[in-house]
Amino acid sequence: MNQYLSYSEEVKQAMEAGKPIVALESTIISHGMPYPQNVQTAREVEQIVRDNGAVPATIALIDGMIKIGLSDEELEMFGNSKNVAKASRRDLGYLLATKQLGATTVAATMICADLAGIRIFVTGGIGGVHRGAETTMDISADLEELAQTNVAVVCAGAKSILDIGLTLEYLETKGVPVIGYETDELPAFYTRKSGFPINFRADDEKTVADTLRVKWDLGLQGGAVIANPIPAQDELEPELIDSIIAKALKEAEANGVKGKDTTPFLLAKVKELTEGKSLVANIALVKNNAVVGAKIAVAFNQG
Repeated sequence: MNQYLSYSEEVKQAMEAGKPIVALESTIISHGMPYPQNVQTAREVEQIVRDNGAVPATIALIDGMIKIGLSDEELEMFGNSKNVAKASRRDLGYLLATKQLGATTVAATMICADLAGIRIFVTGGIGGVHRGAETTMDISADLEELAQTNVAVVCAGAKSILDIGLTLEYLETKGVPVIGYETDELPAFYTRKSGFPINFRADDEKTVADTLRVKWDLGLQGGAVIANPIPAQDELEPELIDSIIAKALKEAEANGVKGKDTTPFLLAKVKELTEGKSLVANIALVKNNAVVGAKIAVAFNQG
């Protein structure tokens, strides 16, 4: 057992009983939504995982430890705290050493899940190659993590503020399988379609679980993207989102917003310009991913 890992009672019991476990990130709680919506959504997502036969493990950095599963009090404290650091691969050592509160991004959650032996992780959307990356080199650490860490990420595709074509190219170069769950093209977070086809389609959780098992049995390092589109009734109008993103990108450039500040800025702008509809869509897609992720974890666990 890693000395920096601390398990919640629920996760500990699940591990001892050999139950399927689903990792959940904490950035969505601290940086993705306002309080108290963030805590309420986190609790609802955890319950969806339970209702579909798996055990949720929300991951966060608290007091020098990687918490694998949060108690109700920890979740409340975390969701209500100001100045929670956003933790990616590069930040883990420093944040644990200095005992700061840290919210794990996709990359950091994958690392922590891997340390705990959890193979299935549910999130909203993955990071990727940013628009204009050919000059800025702004590429999310999520993609490198997918290339090297054996955790499957169930998501609603890549956020539409990114360059989706280049993101897929990057994943292909790194040998990361992108599996469309009941879809032939990569969803674009708020919308079901992006116009970019993907290599594999799976219409049931068993196909996904079997694919992951064979990949790792072969010793092929790295994760996989399980792209699960937002439910049709919850998606936003593609034309509306495209025009809003174009406007938000212009504003970011005008305000000199760069690097890791770009994504929060753009998402806040999208929320403002969609009059909050993007937050509603975000919650809907995460819940939908939790259903699919839990089913995949159950199928994977059955071997």
